[in-house]
Amino acid sequence: MQAATRRKPTAFGRILVLLGALLLPLALTASGTAETPEGLPPTMGPPQGNLLMSGNQAEMWRAVRMGISGRVSILDEKAGTLVQSGGEDLRAFRNGPLSSGGGWLLLASVLVVSAFFAYRGRIKIDRGKSGRTVERFTGFERLIHWVMACSFIVLALTGLNMLYGKHVLLPLLGPVAFAELTQLGKYSHNYIAFAFMASVAVMFVMWVSHNLPDRLDVQWLAKGGGLFAKGVHPPAKKFNAGQKVIFWAVVLGGFSIAFSGICLLLPFEIHPFAATFKILNLVGFALPTDLSPLQETQLALLWHGIMALLLIAVIIGHIYIGSLGMQGALAAVTSGQVDENWAREHHSLWLAEHRGEKVGGDD
Repeated sequence: MQAATRRKPTAFGRILVLLGALLLPLALTASGTAETPEGLPPTMGPPQGNLLMSGNQAEMWRAVRMGISGRVSILDEKAGTLVQSGGEDLRAFRNGPLSSGGGWLLLASVLVVSAFFAYRGRIKIDRGKSGRTVERFTGFERLIHWVMACSFIVLALTGLNMLYGKHVLLPLLGPVAFAELTQLGKYSHNYIAFAFMASVAVMFVMWVSHNLPDRLDVQWLAKGGGLFAKGVHPPAKKFNAGQKVIFWAVVLGGFSIAFSGICLLLPFEIHPFAATFKILNLVGFALPTDLSPLQETQLALLWHGIMALLLIAVIIGHIYIGSLGMQGALAAVTSGQVDENWAREHHSLWLAEHRGEKVGGDD
């Protein structure tokens, strides 16, 4: 059978479409089906008939562009949103600056790691392995670390697929396989997120006392942690300044990502941005505060993606230095046992406390 050819619309059909577009605002006003979005000022409500007759439709279209809602007969009342131009703005930003900027950020992170490896190579134990080990992390600490690490990797990959999958995987897998993979990724993302949130919370309670800033951090940072020169080993306790930066990036970034993710799991129910913008406006910003529930959800989606990309870029460096980049570091989160010379070079004060030794200045 030959495929049916699409008929071009007649002149009469085009006239009907044009009339429908012109009469739609009048029909909405006359029927009284438009309702003011919750939280909007009275001027943002549905326009009255005299407003249309006067030709001043600015307020009506401002309300429509924010997501004015009507009455629908189905259970999902959110389907009553007529139109909302913020959706197009969201799409343009997500497919433009967010996608391209995030891609460049991740590429830069990989390039920085590669350049550092080319310059420094693998950071080896200067004194060589001693053959004696000391327990760095307990079994419970390692369990929390790996739950957090594995869940984060799944969340990162499934999230990146949402942003870049149609450009990278879709041409390789085809539409059917890509759709199935993306659906599986969506469910994995939603449920595994709770494991990540729980592990971050436990990690915070478990290690926060070891990650408070102190004067040793300034000295460690001033010497680049000894990462750029052989034989330089600034003293450090259980966690050095670099690890503290990672800790707070995961805690604060993880909390921000988790909260925005909950806002997306419960769309139109949580509205944090209007209140946040009001506080920021007190210190000189000029951010909108009359946000509709739909706008709140859109902002949560953008914030979720921005923070996730930033945290992924940071974690790329963390994964490198904890595995390929430094000899002996990976053992800390696998067996929990590290070589004594490794501990003496990178965490001398912690080892001294653990062994009852005295360490002064650089080791």
